Amino acid sequence: MGRGGIGGAGAASAAAMENSDSTRCFVRDVKRIVIKVGTAVVTGQNGRLAMGRLGALCEQVKELNFQGYEVILVTSGAVGVGRQRLKYRKLINSSFADLQNPQLDLDGKACAAVGQSGLMAIYDTLFSQLDVTSSQLLVTDRDFLDPSFGHQLRETVISLLDLKVIPVFNENDAISTRKQPYEDSSGIFWDNDSLATLLAQELNADLLIMLSDVEGLYSGPPSDPQSKIIHTYITEKHGRLINFGEKSRVGRGGMQAKVAAAVTAASKGVPAVIASGFAIDSIIKVMRGEKIGTLFHNEANFWDCSKEVTTREMAVAAKDCSRHLQNLSSEERKKILLDIADALEANEDLITSENEADLAAAQDAGYEKSLVARMTLKAGKITSLARSIRAIADMEDPISHTLKKTEIAKDLVYEKMYCPLGVLLIIFESRPDALVQIAALAIRSGNGLLLKGGKEAMRSNTILHKVITGVIPDVVGKKLIGLVKSKDEIADLLKLDDVIDLVIPRGSNKLVSQIKAATKIPVLGHADGICHVYIDKSADMDMAKRIVLDAKVDYPAACNAMETLLVHKDLNKTEGLDDLLMELAKEGVVIYGGPVAHDTLKVPKVDSFHHEYSSMACTLEFVDDVQSAIDHINRYGSAHTDCIITTDKKSADTFLQQVDSAAVFHNASTRFCDGTRFGLGAEVGISTGRIHARGPVGVDGLLTTRCILRGSGQVVNGDKGVMYTHRELPLQ
Repeated sequence: MGRGGIGGAGAASAAAMENSDSTRCFVRDVKRIVIKVGTAVVTGQNGRLAMGRLGALCEQVKELNFQGYEVILVTSGAVGVGRQRLKYRKLINSSFADLQNPQLDLDGKACAAVGQSGLMAIYDTLFSQLDVTSSQLLVTDRDFLDPSFGHQLRETVISLLDLKVIPVFNENDAISTRKQPYEDSSGIFWDNDSLATLLAQELNADLLIMLSDVEGLYSGPPSDPQSKIIHTYITEKHGRLINFGEKSRVGRGGMQAKVAAAVTAASKGVPAVIASGFAIDSIIKVMRGEKIGTLFHNEANFWDCSKEVTTREMAVAAKDCSRHLQNLSSEERKKILLDIADALEANEDLITSENEADLAAAQDAGYEKSLVARMTLKAGKITSLARSIRAIADMEDPISHTLKKTEIAKDLVYEKMYCPLGVLLIIFESRPDALVQIAALAIRSGNGLLLKGGKEAMRSNTILHKVITGVIPDVVGKKLIGLVKSKDEIADLLKLDDVIDLVIPRGSNKLVSQIKAATKIPVLGHADGICHVYIDKSADMDMAKRIVLDAKVDYPAACNAMETLLVHKDLNKTEGLDDLLMELAKEGVVIYGGPVAHDTLKVPKVDSFHHEYSSMACTLEFVDDVQSAIDHINRYGSAHTDCIITTDKKSADTFLQQVDSAAVFHNASTRFCDGTRFGLGAEVGISTGRIHARGPVGVDGLLTTRCILRGSGQVVNGDKGVMYTHRELPLQ
């Protein structure tokens, strides 16, 4: 019977749930595990023991042992360790003549004899530090020729497991009848991969985990960007397609040997997983049922494993459907949006029920209150979303809208027109309402869409996606909008720069930065929301109080909320400023000071103006004049939204012209930087980049342009006989 409990509770369990795969559910019933560690995992490039990886391995084994699992370890590496030691020994005992003509070939059996004791000593030391007892068992293939050996082996191992002792197996290469440990592939088993499979059968294991120096079995060389990891191996599908490369750099086998051993184990009823031994938590993730590595299972032929190729297929399908969408008339596209709005309202009870289930799970998992608040679809939210979709539907159709029309020459007319980008990948956190807004904007702009929401809102996102795609007509295709449910599919999607045209991450600074670093696809988004409000010396302080309080307190977690308050030095210690700071404190805002504010007001000193504090924190600093405020913002800001409060028109104009941000305001709260408030109907995010869209991104930010040239048989021919007019023509 299964042990359960791996991964703990709370947020960690929720993370495991997102990455879990239906084909890995069998791990819940696993009790006895054989873990095989390859030589490339045990040793580093220099042939010495990789102590970091061995430590991580032992810690994972300890965790499983304490959780009640029965763990059997099969380790390679003795020959490699012995060779390293004997090379050194031979070197220091060499004469000068020997050094002139070095002979470094070493007997493999001698290497095994020397290395085995050293390897086991390391395991014993590491396990002892973790309060775990280990034992050594050396076997040869000839041992298994004796019918009584198997019975005695099982008795010994079961006794050790009952005592919570970790049996550590290795082939006894030192006395093997093989000519050389790395050369002879005859016998009942021929390397530690096949030994692990044999032991898994003999000891009635429930699972075999084989740790390698790669993440699993790939469709081609792992170094090839086009190669994809095979999460579930199907002999009929993959056996003929994969060409194996060279064997392991140090061990006897390589990936081909591991696959052969895993296939054999699976055929005997023992599921096997090949995973990376370089990751510090691969074993734990396998036991959580996460889709990592390559699974071998005797029922895999009956499973629908089409999900392994859904990343590309999903993207290609979205692109194909987007072309069908673009072929519809404006009224037909408008009707799709109106049908979506109606469907959302008709299914409000079901959507609310699924959202409440997400909220309960998030609270049980211990998520922060601010995240739970962002997840919540409050009363009236569905109605509000439906209203915004109808507003988007009523917008002027942007597709094929002509921006410019020029007569190049007689009967040769150039037109510059809007057109969709193609396929958008939107990665967002927490807020299920974002899915609805983004889907509406994508349909209005004629784009295909792939959506990856946060795991914490999985049920809400799933029902919203189902409702929306349910009304998309077959002439377009319901695959116009794809919902990505597994986190590990994001990495594959980010490689599809030949299919996906734009990535828009919505979420934390960490999320946006990670996405930008992981893809060649253009990324539209902002990595920070450090917004400033500058109170000039001529400001109306009553107005300043209203604006600052709203910018900070209206929704502190929003990216357009004020993070830094800049104040003209002449307002220091004035009644108006003191009153403003007191009101902020009443609202729970914690004020930190820059060098001047810290010295004069004795508030806690800020560590850095480019900070990441609580959403209820605010940095205060005094500046000499409007130019000093501009310089501060351009140096420390994130080019998101910044505001000046002043009655001086010259100062306002200077600020609006010189602050290099996506949105710059005069006498208005930074919270107005929002697609809906700007009349865009909705937004897919706020861009702080300088290429393509900037600021709140609505329908027009999801479009690009193309050139249309209408002629009557003209040719260039070295520009002979062409009379260029370059005359602007009316758009109508």
